[in-house]
Parts: sequence; structure tokens; C-alpha cells
Amino acid sequence: MLNYKRYQRVPVIDYPEREWPNRQIEKAPVWCSVDLRDGNQALIDPMQVDEKIEFFEYLLKLGFREIEIGFPSASQIEYDFLRQLVDRRMIPDDCKVQVLTQCREELIDKTFESIQGIKNTIVHIYNSTSTLQRDVVFHKDKKEIIDIALAGTRMVKERAKNFDGNIFLEYSPESYTGTEDDFALEICNAVIDEWGPTPENPIIINLPSTVEMTTPNVYADRIEWMDKRLNKRDCVILSIHPHNDRGCGVASAELAMLAGADRVEGTLFGNGERTGNVDILNIAYNMFSQGIDPKLNIENVNEIIEIYERCCKIPIHPRHPYAGKLVFTAFSGSHQDAINKGVQAMKERNSQIWQVPYLPIDPSDIGRMYEPIVRINSQSGKGGVAFIMDNYFGFKLPKAMHKEFAKVIQLLSEKKGEVSPDEIMEEFKLEYLDRKEPLHFRKLKVDDLSDETESNFDTKIVLTYTDHGEEKTAEGIGNGPIDAVKRALQDSLDIDIKILDYSEHALQSGSNSQAAAYIHLLDANTGAVTYGVGVSSNITRASVRAIFSAMNRLNLGEKN
Repeated sequence: MLNYKRYQRVPVIDYPEREWPNRQIEKAPVWCSVDLRDGNQALIDPMQVDEKIEFFEYLLKLGFREIEIGFPSASQIEYDFLRQLVDRRMIPDDCKVQVLTQCREELIDKTFESIQGIKNTIVHIYNSTSTLQRDVVFHKDKKEIIDIALAGTRMVKERAKNFDGNIFLEYSPESYTGTEDDFALEICNAVIDEWGPTPENPIIINLPSTVEMTTPNVYADRIEWMDKRLNKRDCVILSIHPHNDRGCGVASAELAMLAGADRVEGTLFGNGERTGNVDILNIAYNMFSQGIDPKLNIENVNEIIEIYERCCKIPIHPRHPYAGKLVFTAFSGSHQDAINKGVQAMKERNSQIWQVPYLPIDPSDIGRMYEPIVRINSQSGKGGVAFIMDNYFGFKLPKAMHKEFAKVIQLLSEKKGEVSPDEIMEEFKLEYLDRKEPLHFRKLKVDDLSDETESNFDTKIVLTYTDHGEEKTAEGIGNGPIDAVKRALQDSLDIDIKILDYSEHALQSGSNSQAAAYIHLLDANTGAVTYGVGVSSNITRASVRAIFSAMNRLNLGEKN
């Protein structure tokens, strides 16, 4: 039996005056990437200096201007990495490099040594404040924990006086989610008062969900509670650092933004300890999908994936939001049909607003335009097959033809699983375009009789075709070339056929483009119906080929 009684609920804050549920996200927060510190320390094979440099440069390209690059006082690799950035002048003046350190004098001294030559530096100090860690790790009371934070603040403040650059302080009550609210407020306010921030030089108070312990609404309540009680709030940048232990990191971050958070620390694709940090890209794309500028250059998700997977050696899950290979793919027949109709409706209405069922954004807006939205397997339906034929190959199948051709692909997919677009096209050729036996159209001569007759039957044709390899000629008169061909074939083959529907369209633009014609044909003797398809640069020839395609599918040539 699952031993759930070993666990107890985490206490929640009593906060009925909450206001965040009635708010909406209106703008992007200040983004801080912690990929090179928090993300890197969670890798099985941490990045080497050259990989970290490449990653740092790419974060700048994406638009990050606050980047936590490591723990230089605790790791020689991270120290060397930081010095390379400085010596090679790779840190833009508008970028704040963030370095993490514990509140210990020798570590703070080493940290200031590592950042010499940087114009703007965020020195991020922290100490653990949770009830559990105070008890089992540090064996200290609340006053002793506050003293650690204040000592670290004073040491940074003293060294900042003689530093040739701008120092910004960030303080994190690490394990905040396990800390009593009143104590978290007390220690943060003590640090604020000791640092003495101003609106021009604010302090960053970072409230991490170091371990996600309860539902996102509770985190939001606590952020709003702190937001309304922090000293000198106009001099404070309220930051969050959500982890994802319960799988709610993105939700926690978004609700915390509603609750007053100004800044979000996280990583690309949520890399980090245990189940990871909050996924900054996920939040940013969520904002984008709501018409909000995320203030990051994330138009090419495939490029982001390539660099991330190469440097971090972690593959992106195929169902990862926005980035997974399958997230813009529909296998379900009903989904495919809805997507197909939605795309067609947008084209017909010339709409500038994206509204397609099952696709919250246009995949092409984030660089996914060359990947299949619709993929075909045994679960797929007629809408998906029609979508593939239109979007990959330009064939706009008549609606009544969707079901007919989908049945062909269904049989194929049940045998082999997923069917690629090329395989679908090959089957289309076999079923329709290459059906040239036993009847094969060769050539057609058309004469206009409108000057010779008052009748509607003013088109005469001479048709040459082969029947089981034997060349034959047939003549017919009708109210147009298609009608005349139909009559000629009826007389020549002694059959009774009716054209139920006819449509055509250009396959490409331009004077030399080919046209596709679709004929829905009825064998009046048996009641059997089918479609035929023909392609040619001449629309009349395309139509005649479509008639022959349909007759061969109905096996009309075998009845002679």
C-alpha cells in the first residue's frame, strides 16, 4: 500500500485579501538566465569553458541582459570562465553579470577579485532560512540566521565602495518556500535596511521556490504578501526563482508575476536541479501567444534547441511545450480536420489574426515552418490527408474526395504505421495520376462548331487513346470538350457514365504552371462512383486525363 501517511501538508498562508487573481500579465518581466550557474551545476557532464563562452554569447543574442554566470569563488573553472569574459571584452556595457556567493568573507573576497574589470555586476548572496535547514543543517536560531545575512550584506557593501564598477546586491533567503512568512519578511527587510537602496540603485530581493512544496496559488499569495510588506518597496526589484519539483514551475512563475514579481530567474527549457528550474522560454512563448512582447529574440526555436542540446547534452522531450518535435503535430483525425479547416478559413478571410484550432501559435513564427503540423498514422482522418496534399504538394482535393483517398492511406498506415508525406504522394500517383491501364489517353483534337450550328452542342473532338495497348479513335460532339469526350467514350466503349462533379486549379503560379483537374464519375450501370485526377499544363488535357483516371479506377475498360 502507498504509504501516504508519512507525508504532511505544507501550511498555507491565510490571505483572503489577495488581489492577484483579478490581474493579467501585461508586460515581460526582467529576465535573468541562470543556465550557466544553476543549470550547469545540474548537468551530468558540466560545460567546459569554451562551451560556457558559446552559451553566454548566445544568451546575449537571445536578448538576456542579466546572466548569472557561476560561483567563481567556489570553482576554478567558473573563475577562469569569468576572467576570459573580462579579458576578451565579451561583456557588453548594458549587461549585468551575476555571480553567486555565500555570506563568507573569504568567498566574497574571491568573488570581488573575479569581477575586476566588469562595468555592471550583481553580487548575489544567500543563506538558507527554512525551518528544516535551521534545525537539521545549521543548528542556528532565527537571530543567528539573520546575522549571517547581515554580515554578508555589510561585506559586499564595504567592498563595493572601492570597486571600479557598479555593484548591485541581490539577496535570496534560500529555501524560502520552507520559511515562515514573518521570518522571511524580517530577514529580507533587515538586509534592505542594511544595504540602503535607492530608486536609482535598487536592491534585488529574490524569493526562490528552492523546492516546490505546494500549489502555485500559495506561492502567489506569499509573493503578494511580501510585495505589500517589504521596506522601501520602490527601491526593491522583487525577483522569483521557481523550481519545478511538482511540475508547476511555469504556473508558479506566472501567478507570482500577477502577484507583484518584477523579475524572473530561470533557464532555457527548464534545466536545473531535480526536475529543473522554471523554463523561461515556456513563459516567454506563453506571453507571445497572448499578443505580449516577451522582450527576447526567440523567433528561431530550432536554433535554440541545437545550441542547448549540444552544450548541455540533454535532448528536448518531443512533447516539450513549443520546442518539442511533436507539439505542433496532429495525428488525430478530428484534430487534423479542424486544423485543415482553420488554415483554409484564414486564407479565405485574409485574416491577420492567428486563429486555428489546436494550434495556439503559428509554428512558422518561431521557426517551425518546415516541420509537419499534420502527420498521418492509423488514427488520422480525411482532413489530415487533405491537409498534407494541399500544404505539401498543392493538390486541393474536392471535399467529397477526402474520404475516398483517406481510406487508401488508412489501409497503408494500418500496415506500416506512420506514413510520410512523400509516401502519401506516391500512393496518390499510383491511385490517380498513374492509372493508365487498360485505358490510356494519348491526344485530343478540339474543333469549335459555334459558327456552323445554333445548337448548344458546338464542340467537336477527336480522341485518340489505347485500350489494352490497342490504339483507338473516337469522335464526339458536346457542349464543351469534357462533355464531348464523355459522349465519345460512351459510344466507343458502350458504357454509360455521368460526370457528377468537376473542379480544377493551378498547381503553381506563372504562365508555365500546371493545372490539376478532378472528375467525379458515375458508372450508371452499376452505381459505382469514384474520382479521377489529371495534371497537365493544358487544363483541357488535365480534365481528359482525370476522366481516364476515373474510368480505370472503375475498371470500365475491363467490360469490353
